[in-house]
Amino acid sequence: MENIAEYLKQERGQEWREELRKSMKPKERLSKDRVQMIEEDSFLRAQSHIEVNRGITVQMAVEEAKRCLDCPDPTCIQGCPVSINIPKFIKYVEKQDFALAARTLKETNALPAVCGRVCPQEKQCEASCFYTIKLKKIPVAIGHLERFVADWERNSGKMYIPEVAPSNGIKVAIIGSGPSGLAAAGDLVKLGYSVSVFEALHEPGGVLKYGIPEFRLPNEIVDVEIENLKKMGVEFITNFIVGKTATIEDLKAEGYQAFFAGSGAGLPNFMNIPGENANGIMSSNEYLTRVNLMNAAHDDYDTPVLFGKKVAVIGGGNTAMDSVRTAKRLGAERAMIIYRRTLEEMPARVEEVKHAQQEGIEFLNLNSPIEYFADKNGRVNRMRLQKMELGEPDDSGRRRPVPIEGSEYDLEADLVVVSVGVSPNPLIPASLPGLKMSRWGTIIVDDKEMQSSIPELFAGGDIVRGGATVILAMGDGRNAAAGIHRYLQNKNKK
Repeated sequence: MENIAEYLKQERGQEWREELRKSMKPKERLSKDRVQMIEEDSFLRAQSHIEVNRGITVQMAVEEAKRCLDCPDPTCIQGCPVSINIPKFIKYVEKQDFALAARTLKETNALPAVCGRVCPQEKQCEASCFYTIKLKKIPVAIGHLERFVADWERNSGKMYIPEVAPSNGIKVAIIGSGPSGLAAAGDLVKLGYSVSVFEALHEPGGVLKYGIPEFRLPNEIVDVEIENLKKMGVEFITNFIVGKTATIEDLKAEGYQAFFAGSGAGLPNFMNIPGENANGIMSSNEYLTRVNLMNAAHDDYDTPVLFGKKVAVIGGGNTAMDSVRTAKRLGAERAMIIYRRTLEEMPARVEEVKHAQQEGIEFLNLNSPIEYFADKNGRVNRMRLQKMELGEPDDSGRRRPVPIEGSEYDLEADLVVVSVGVSPNPLIPASLPGLKMSRWGTIIVDDKEMQSSIPELFAGGDIVRGGATVILAMGDGRNAAAGIHRYLQNKNKK
């Protein structure tokens, strides 16, 4: 529908005239180009861990906010898994009231600075923008604006800490400090619960810390978001493995009345091909955790990560992109993506693929490894690839890769990072024999309440989905928090 004024008139009746008087006319807004994210020079960033996206200016943010059409039925909210009031926060940006914009974000989002950086808005809120679904045009840059507001607030030194209800004395345990656990903790502490987050590693943050590199999500950003939760009253307990350090039954004995499992999918998958046990072949989980969380990129560290000059990363998702771009920054002369489908089928975000290409990453598409070979010391030194072609679509809707007979060839590689998916963390299920699981090892939950077969246990994120984006995991955490609240309210009424 090209005539925006006519659309507003039909949807809002005579109110449309007042709406148009409030700000720029829709046709004038429509003529504006979408703001473009400022990026660090590709040559400089490929040699360091500085953040690639540098943000947008105040002027850019205000001009982009003016593009929002204030739709009568804001479908962008429906596209957001945590239900941010997007038109409201954008209107505050347009008015240059960035503090109120930040408050609006924090009404439903505990991690706005994180989401503004790593969420696939192009598949969620921006995919549901009026521009996208009605006009078939470029949507409002909702993600850029979210990041701008969160960064402005942090740099202002005046962080808004959401209000919390008086303590009700009821203890809730959150297992895992990734995005789903943090979202659940934020909502529950607002409701007055005594919330403890148990993290197996030595720092909280989960996949936000160990899985996403500094050049895409700086650790200091995650630390600030976690500090805000601490100020709200959330307790973080690290180096604590629920199911090993203590069982859920042990925690019940300490007074915890409900539990949220957000322990993720930390069990890496491999391809089980000959030679895969050679030195120098590791999962993306291990590789990124060592570099991102354990400072293993430094030569003088106690357990340094292996370095490679010819690094091959197997896979085509965001984790594969993070791994290969990390290898480039650690000095790889040749950093390669080996992916069995074409660029068009690649599940990684378009932005991440673009950034990788700008940084000199090689893409060997329609190739799949079938065997690895090692030198006399047991270190991988080459791999055998087989070329592929695309056949009929599989269950995912993408065309199935089919091996081409006689197309095998060898490629030199002294470090291989396997990024072909992960499986759910098995520790929680193993400690709860009565818990209903799927055949994929995920916890089965009610879709709305996120409640498992064990009434006091709720779950969300990768432990339920098998693999999810940060924002989908956060949506699960929020839904679970609401479910836990209803469960405890009913339980304590009896």
